[in-house]
Amino acid sequence: MNIIYIYHSCYAVEGGGCLIVYDYWRDPSGRLHSLLRDWEGRPVYFIVSHFHEDHYSPEVVTFCEGHPEWHLLPSYDTVRRRRIDKALPLAVLRFGEVVETEHFRLKAYRSTDVGVSTVVELPDGQDAGRAVTLYHAGDNNNWYFPESQADAGADRVKVSRDEMEKLYLSVLRDIRKDYPRLDHAFVPVDPRLGQEMLRGPLQLLKAIEVRNMHPMHWEGLGALALRTGTPATPAVDGSGPERPQSQD
Repeated sequence: MNIIYIYHSCYAVEGGGCLIVYDYWRDPSGRLHSLLRDWEGRPVYFIVSHFHEDHYSPEVVTFCEGHPEWHLLPSYDTVRRRRIDKALPLAVLRFGEVVETEHFRLKAYRSTDVGVSTVVELPDGQDAGRAVTLYHAGDNNNWYFPESQADAGADRVKVSRDEMEKLYLSVLRDIRKDYPRLDHAFVPVDPRLGQEMLRGPLQLLKAIEVRNMHPMHWEGLGALALRTGTPATPAVDGSGPERPQSQD
């Protein structure tokens, strides 16, 4: 399995006989377009967690319209707010629902923002009896803005910090019921949260055993790869704006 960082919240995952592309927005390095050329004629799935501009590009619609073997799985709010033809998606993601494709199983969960978070089970290429689990948060996070940083985004949060934290922990409990262990977690590590930007990711690590954590919302500040030795003790490995693909 290959996991390839594209930009912002977009990761591409090669495994289980398919390519999964999460939350494509921009491709400044051209890495995704190069990858898609390699996947011409093979199954590609574009998963969109929500309609926010930095998690969605209308280019994914163009991709799927021109390739019958490429599929779009947008969240319900993306279909509505981005006016996607309802005949195009392979499935529309709503929290609590399960989608079974030829290549993987997906379950959608709530988000503390809009749209959904998702867990995908992909067949393990090395162990036919085991699935690799991929959690993509979308914008599901503990948006615990420091009180002094309202201008950085806290003004958009409609609940108190305590209410936000309770909501986030509730979503994590829902995920943990189904998946007490995750192989890969793609989560926001958002600089706008200042000293609280690791609050949500660390709460995830405390609630669920996570083998590998991949940060999102992090471009321009250097790249992190968090490989967790224990649920509560992440180890930081790697730096620099260009992150190589990881293999599992």
